[in-house]
Amino acid sequence: TMPSIFSYQSAEVDWCEGNFERSPVIAEYYNTVSAGASEGQAGARRLRAPRSCFWEMRRDNLAFCPPAQSFELPGMSSLLAGIFSTYFHMTLSYVGQLLDELSILWTLAVAYAFWYPRVYFPRCIKSRRHFFWLSAITTVISTLMSFIKPAFNAYALNCIAFHLLYLTWRELKKCDDKRVHRMAAVMVVWWVLAISSWISDRWLCGLWQAINFPYFHSFWHVLIAMSLLYCCPLVIYFDVNYEMPSFRPKLEYWPSDSWPIVVPYVTLEEPHKQC
Repeated sequence: TMPSIFSYQSAEVDWCEGNFERSPVIAEYYNTVSAGASEGQAGARRLRAPRSCFWEMRRDNLAFCPPAQSFELPGMSSLLAGIFSTYFHMTLSYVGQLLDELSILWTLAVAYAFWYPRVYFPRCIKSRRHFFWLSAITTVISTLMSFIKPAFNAYALNCIAFHLLYLTWRELKKCDDKRVHRMAAVMVVWWVLAISSWISDRWLCGLWQAINFPYFHSFWHVLIAMSLLYCCPLVIYFDVNYEMPSFRPKLEYWPSDSWPIVVPYVTLEEPHKQC
């Protein structure tokens, strides 16, 4: 009989880490624990970025305020992605695999819908509302296609990173702020380390098992979370430049620039004076 889609180890994908070696109920122990890194990253971003941005605007007694969902929805999507990834690696179930991969797809869709710069819209798209509909239709089609070959989804989702890197490069060409360039460089370094770990775990599993170190996918979870921690403030920074040109966004670090581990965020300085 066909195994239940909720059953343990019914997924098409099984990562390099040995199963049930450290717990009788957790299939991949270290992958499960490290998947929580993305949840912590989402929580740190939601804690600091919106509060700082809104505080700056209230301090200056400004009437305009960006919609809260432009900060909250991507953060909530990232939080759900971390939860579903934890469930997948704990059970290695078919449903867990789909939830893990589709939650990443939906997180990217929400981020694109809210933050994709208008200047890069296709010519047929005239407004943000139209782009919302395009993103929704594309996401629904991609979701349905994901059921055909779930194991292929991870490769397709990773390829989207190249488009994000291309957009970042385009934006950096217009920006002379050294702080922005430095944050982008740190983001790319974390991403290179992350994707290297993902590929190593997928393609060199025999080598890592031979030396009893099959934990590179858990490294991927932590490293990609670090990359996103720098990526999201950059996206917000560029979004403010396009959507609120009267403000001067500034990249900051919490709790301090001098700390070895920091949470980057965006503040809005006083608006430009109008003639």
